[in-house]
Amino acid sequence: MRRPAVLLTAGLLLAAAGCGLTSGSPMVDDVRPGSIGRGEPLKGAKLTVTSKSFTEQLILGAIMGIAFEAAGAEVLDRTGIQGSIGSREAVRKGDADAGYEYTGTAWITYLGHSDPITDPHEQWEAVRKEDAGNGLTWLPPSALDNTYALAMNQENHRKYRTNDLSEVAALSKSDPAAVTLCVEVEFANRADGLPGMQKAYGMDVPTKNITQMDTGIIYTQAAKGSCTYGEVYTTDGRIKSMNLVVMDDNKHFFPNYNAAPVINTNTLKKWPAIPEILDPITKKLNNTVAQDLNAKVDVDGEDPHQVALDWMKGEGLVK
Repeated sequence: MRRPAVLLTAGLLLAAAGCGLTSGSPMVDDVRPGSIGRGEPLKGAKLTVTSKSFTEQLILGAIMGIAFEAAGAEVLDRTGIQGSIGSREAVRKGDADAGYEYTGTAWITYLGHSDPITDPHEQWEAVRKEDAGNGLTWLPPSALDNTYALAMNQENHRKYRTNDLSEVAALSKSDPAAVTLCVEVEFANRADGLPGMQKAYGMDVPTKNITQMDTGIIYTQAAKGSCTYGEVYTTDGRIKSMNLVVMDDNKHFFPNYNAAPVINTNTLKKWPAIPEILDPITKKLNNTVAQDLNAKVDVDGEDPHQVALDWMKGEGLVK
């Protein structure tokens, strides 16, 4: 699960907060400063990086840890924490020092707001200001926006010629049988998922045209054309590998889930060079980069840490 549907109960929060923090291993990459980390401004630092357990987060956690290594730090790897809340709580409590998080997840799930902010920068700014009181500092966000979308295969795209959700809504009225959906159970029932999308765009897809299934199956079914549109995550590597066409959310209904580094504020006070190390990396992250990196893991079967290291070396960030 990438984004919880609702706020967790207090008991679950406490349980998740401790999950995955009893283990970790040192990062021992043989890396030197490239375009980042020159002068090793983190020499002497002992930093712990964390992440959630899905592919993109494992890659982002590795990227952050490798950056800290290149800048001279000793890094403990505590990536791969199950659930959403655990990695955040680790940074908030000081059990970890930093990780990449998503603005929409923080605003809606952690901070408890029901309405997302349409402008991505304003969404980040609102999260940054509110989370400052929780001992967390949000560094500038990336263009990587891991949000929801509908996607179709090339054959159906040529047939129906829809490019955005307004056109999908129009098709659902002019040819109701043409719009069939494959979606996750969670997406089918949450306010920022299918019900809200249909309301925002004036869709009225009959229940018989909607099939609920596991995430991975959705991509293959959309690629086969078994359903006209499949619910996808915009940074998933399978979009590119299966040559799917993503519908533009032209009314900006779905929340912004831009990835940004979140640092324990006390850690940042002790090591103020962290932003200058991470900012150049974050600026390079976008949906195309994320799709490519995620595909190397999910499609090609490569190791997330190695994928992160290869990308950073390829970009000249480290040597």
